[in-house]
Amino acid sequence: MATAKKAAPKAAANTKAKTTAKTAKPAVKVALKKAPVSKSAKAIAKISANIAKLTERKDKIGAEIKALRDQRAALKVAAAPAAVAAPVAPKAKPAAKAAAPAKKAVKRAAKK
Repeated sequence: MATAKKAAPKAAANTKAKTTAKTAKPAVKVALKKAPVSKSAKAIAKISANIAKLTERKDKIGAEIKALRDQRAALKVAAAPAAVAAPVAPKAKPAAKAAAPAKKAVKRAAKK
């Protein structure tokens, strides 16, 4: 029995040493690892970045459209006084259309 008593304390001492070593290692490993980031969180971050880029492009294009509209409005205002000052002359009729009434008159005269 004496040998059994001596073996038990050694085994107990070994298990205590092992448990303290085991508990110390995971704590160190956890401190060294980065915070876990899920795949969905990474995907959401990527999509958010793309949305930000597209929104910036959309705003830039919108500003260009607004500038072009303002430019067009300024051109219309400048063209309006010139149109009022010079009235539009009636368009001259083409020769073929002018000749049509003459042909009708000739046909009427022939019938009489």
